[in-house]
Amino acid sequence: MRLRSILMIAVRSLNRNKMRSFLTMLGVIIGVAAVITMLAVGQGARDMIKSQIAALGTNVILIFPGSFTQGGVRMEAGSASQLTEDDADAIKKQCAAVQFVTPIVRTTTQVKVSNQNWRTSIYGVYPEYVDIRDWPIKEGINLTDADQRGATKVCLVGMTVVKNLFPDNQSVVGQTVRIKNLPFKIVGVLSEKGQNAMGQDQDDQVIAPFSTVQKKLMGITFANSLTASAASEQLIDEARQEINQTLTDRRRGSGGDGTSFTIRTQTDLGNAADQTSRTLSILLASIACVSLVVGGIGIMNIMLVSVTERTREIGLRMAVGARGSDVLLQFLVEALVMSFTGGLLGIAAGTGVSNLMSKVQGWAVTVSPLSVILGFGFSAAIGIFFGWYPARKAAALKPIDALRYE
Repeated sequence: MRLRSILMIAVRSLNRNKMRSFLTMLGVIIGVAAVITMLAVGQGARDMIKSQIAALGTNVILIFPGSFTQGGVRMEAGSASQLTEDDADAIKKQCAAVQFVTPIVRTTTQVKVSNQNWRTSIYGVYPEYVDIRDWPIKEGINLTDADQRGATKVCLVGMTVVKNLFPDNQSVVGQTVRIKNLPFKIVGVLSEKGQNAMGQDQDDQVIAPFSTVQKKLMGITFANSLTASAASEQLIDEARQEINQTLTDRRRGSGGDGTSFTIRTQTDLGNAADQTSRTLSILLASIACVSLVVGGIGIMNIMLVSVTERTREIGLRMAVGARGSDVLLQFLVEALVMSFTGGLLGIAAGTGVSNLMSKVQGWAVTVSPLSVILGFGFSAAIGIFFGWYPARKAAALKPIDALRYE
């Protein structure tokens, strides 16, 4: 029998029991839709995390105080001797692969303008901070080295701060805000960055010279952390090694053990986040595949029923010349038609549900071609795997026994 004739017979057979055929395909439809939706959510989460990590800046390297052991007890991270401004200056002078570096101090307090006030984070940094973070100035100018040397009371503000302190949308450059009762002149407004990988609003901050925040607002002599950027993406590992060597030598020279700091790169953060989201995607897709297996079992069940119902038809066809391979191919094609049709409807449903989730819930979803191919491939495999046994059973019938069947 020609394949076209077999296909037409299969379609007619399925059309005779439309509701039963649809309910059989429903398991495949739900399974494929679930696979595509789950993979879209997982891929969207990975893309969102990558974009948030990229928002940290260009080739960023983060240096934090480490931990130390005292009296046999290991203290928590960040409890070691603090980093200092001198550490940042040493990195700048001795690390050839480092392009920019800044010490950072941070505090949280109320910022006031007239009758408006807003609690936000105050960061003390060098002017290079906006270059490290790849953070353009939307309006005004950046901090300067003169501001840093003179501990000048000037600042940059994020868009969230602007919206809450200046609701009238007037130009804020040149305006004065009070931070801990000290007047700070706004010299620039930062462009919008959005949330970071931990969900924090990066635009909800005020940036001022490191020396100003350290001495006049916090009254400390150390830095909470250091942030640097490598000269290029290819030099990130080299820059990390140079920073590690420089800080280790400085601490050994001052009597330390050389391990009282922790270095993290943008690559480290990206790999960790990607591994977590990838594991989640695999878990979700595996759960969704269970629906496909259930759909395949439904196809096998209906095909076995169909073989029983059409035993006399099979016997008649074999009696007039149909071979066992023709019968096998006929029932296998019927199973494939159901699985293929279910796969196509499942792809449409999965894409629609993913887009609906994106619009209604605001979730980041990405329907990739790989997920579509994977979903359709699984549906085809399900049709072949679960359709083979019923088709084989039909082909093995003896014509005389099939004709006698009641």
